[in-house]
Amino acid sequence: MSAEPRDDLPLSGIRVLDLSRVLAGPWCTQTLADLGAEVWKIEAPGNGDDTRGWSPPDVDGESTYFMCANRSKASIAVNLKHPEGQRIVRQLARDADVLVENYRLGALDAFGLSYDDLSALNPGLIYCSISGYGRTGPRAAEAGYDFVIQAESGLMSITGEPGGAPMKLGVAITDLVTGMNGVQAILAALLARARTGRGQHIDLALLDGAVSVLANVGAGYLAAGQAPQRLGNAHPTVVPYQIFATRDGSFALAVGNDAQFARLCGLVGHPEWRDDPAYATSRARVLNRERLIPALEHIFAGEDTAHWLATVRAAGIPAGAVRSVNEALDAPEISARGLVADTPDARHGTLRLLRSPLRLAGTPPREPAAPPRLGEHTTQVLSRVLALDEAALERLRAQGAIA
Repeated sequence: MSAEPRDDLPLSGIRVLDLSRVLAGPWCTQTLADLGAEVWKIEAPGNGDDTRGWSPPDVDGESTYFMCANRSKASIAVNLKHPEGQRIVRQLARDADVLVENYRLGALDAFGLSYDDLSALNPGLIYCSISGYGRTGPRAAEAGYDFVIQAESGLMSITGEPGGAPMKLGVAITDLVTGMNGVQAILAALLARARTGRGQHIDLALLDGAVSVLANVGAGYLAAGQAPQRLGNAHPTVVPYQIFATRDGSFALAVGNDAQFARLCGLVGHPEWRDDPAYATSRARVLNRERLIPALEHIFAGEDTAHWLATVRAAGIPAGAVRSVNEALDAPEISARGLVADTPDARHGTLRLLRSPLRLAGTPPREPAAPPRLGEHTTQVLSRVLALDEAALERLRAQGAIA
């Protein structure tokens, strides 16, 4: 990819200094890159971002985990333990609009790269810190990992089969949510800066983000004192809303309101349920799920999945096949939306990558550029942004400050 900026994208002209690794921070900065920001990903010479070594799966030895969160960025290999490497990052921060980091508490302070250090050089800098437990509080110094955060936040306690073990989601959801929160906070800070001329520090915690997505389940405890239980694929307040087995497989059924349930009653041969006080309202169905669900399970088991999907969808009731990841990514509706891109790549020819899911009619996100190799843009960015000539770059290489 080229690290050259563009002027036709929503965040054109915004420069992001990315000191983050693994997932939450890179997910945030990838979205900023999708929207047109110029993202300088600072990586340690040698190994770079931890996820470069996370495989399989991989493409000829290159980690697909790294690929998922680093499209359309420029990689600069800088040794932050070297004084000259620290000086380079300070110079880049002087010219940046946004900095995103997920170092342990105090680590960047030791390098002279704290918010106080850099905001003194660049008062307009928006400095986003991402950590497990926030930059304040009794656990601020602890490292945070998605798996542990899912456990501690309560998310695991509501995920899994009734009576079974607590389960994590199949992806690192607290990292992803925190990355999305980072994008929202940074965009808000950019708007605020447009009014005030000043940047600010953003303090995001994985635990905060995870607790916030407890949503209705959390509100049920806070406002009504109701301790939620695991329901497997069922919904705590909407019935029927779960997976049902069929004669040859299964399907997901989401009956979201009383009108949809009334239509379902006719489809399953029980029109009398429409007026039955035990089933006629959403609240009644929740209270009587132990009677209703077994009856529906018996009915659905009598026909094939294709029959029920066609029948239920024709009645305007949401339903879907239970797909594998392969089936989902190859589905015709995903193709029609253009979510998968065949991306040119210097080493592999092309890579199949996801496009941004954000749809802006007037200023659409950029087409994905291949995730960078470690240090691929060191020379390009430092010569353009910091006006370093080849002699200066060679001296820095010889000192071990860059690679």
